[in-house]
Formats: sequence, structure tokens, C-alpha cells
Amino acid sequence: MTDHQQKPGQQKPGQQKPGGIPWPPLIYIAAIAVSIALGLLYPLPWIGGLLGDILFAAGWVALFGVVALWFTAIRTMIRAKTTLHPNAVPDHLVTTGPFAVSRNPIYLANTLLMIGVALISGNAWFLLLAIIAAFATQKMAIEGEEKVLATKFGKKYRDYAKKVRRWI
Repeated sequence: MTDHQQKPGQQKPGQQKPGGIPWPPLIYIAAIAVSIALGLLYPLPWIGGLLGDILFAAGWVALFGVVALWFTAIRTMIRAKTTLHPNAVPDHLVTTGPFAVSRNPIYLANTLLMIGVALISGNAWFLLLAIIAAFATQKMAIEGEEKVLATKFGKKYRDYAKKVRRWI
């Protein structure tokens, strides 16, 4: 490969980098760690009781959905021959599979993971920090990624963004 050739997903000189954080899943990893620590140090009241079994079951359903969403989104991206790295410039605009329902199915799955763990564990901090992590991800990663997609794919991306919501 010569100096002028570019690997798929590699950033071109002068090309805008998608996100403002080195690796967006770090937001969720930090939120999970903080949820665990706060749950141990300062537990919040939980709405268990009569709803406990229903919430527990709903949490497991959410976690199975998370796994399905992750695998389906990753498989769709691989089939589209685009990068999986959130800070690499995408090679193709993916609009099929879970991307036909959410523009950010992997970030959505990360948020649902935290909600599912909250329902299973009864740790209310997971719910609060899931909302904070989703907001932080939107501000620190998604909005930058969307600017790059709009620049690279133009009208095709803008039309897609009009049809498909950012989250759900």
C-alpha cells in the first residue's frame, strides 16, 4: 500500500473525526462502574415488592433484546462492509436491519443494557445513570458522528435522518 492509498474506515487528512470521545462505549463503562459503586455506598429505594418478579423478568427480556440488537447491528455493519469503530469514518451508509428503526442501535442497546440490569438488580442508580449516559453519548459522540455522515453522504443521509429517529 502506498502513502496515498487509504484503508477502509481510515480518516483522510483534513477529514472530520466522527465523535468527540476516543471510544464512546467508555461512557457506558463509566456509568456502569459508578452505578455499582453508588448502589453499594448509597442505595436508593426500589419499587420492588409486588412488581419485583415482573421487573426482574422484564430485565432479563431487555438483556436478551440487547444481545440480539448488538449482534444484528454488528452483522448488518459487517455485511455492508463498513467500519465497526465508532470514531472511524464509515465507508457506507447503513440503513437496513436495526438501522431502519434506530440510527444508533448499538448505543440504544448499551442504554437498554443498563435499564435491564437495573430491573434485575433493583439498583435504581442504573436507571438514573442510563439516562445520563445516553445524554452524554448523544452530546459527545452521536452529534459529531451525524455531522460526519451528513458531510460524507449528503442528501442520502439527510433523507435517512428524516425517516429514522436517532434513538427509537
